Amino acid sequence: VQLVESGGGLVRAGGSLKLSCAASGFTFDDYTISWFRQAPGKEREGVSCISNSDGSTYYKDFVKGRFTISSDNAKNTVYLQMNSLKPEDTAVYYCAAVRHLGDDWSDDYGWDYWGKGTLVTVSS
Repeated sequence: VQLVESGGGLVRAGGSLKLSCAASGFTFDDYTISWFRQAPGKEREGVSCISNSDGSTYYKDFVKGRFTISSDNAKNTVYLQMNSLKPEDTAVYYCAAVRHLGDDWSDDYGWDYWGKGTLVTVSS
């Protein structure tokens, strides 16, 4: 099983990045995929989530209207389009997959698989 994130980098405030999470080794369509992030000195937090079974999407308030999550089931890949980036979006971004989602998608406990992360740095 693998989740491999890519697309991170250095961008100026107001800019955009598109992250990818490529999955392999499990039945992609049966899983819910989330993006989490962890800034230096802070706890990991949920950012956005998508259910590959019914297409439902979820966002934390601090990214609503700026980030868009999507999934290409043919490519077993989930994307996170990030627009209007702010310095406070600087973090390592991780994707995670779970077969049976709990009550709180943004809780990082109980996810089946995790990627190793990709660093996003937003300069002011």
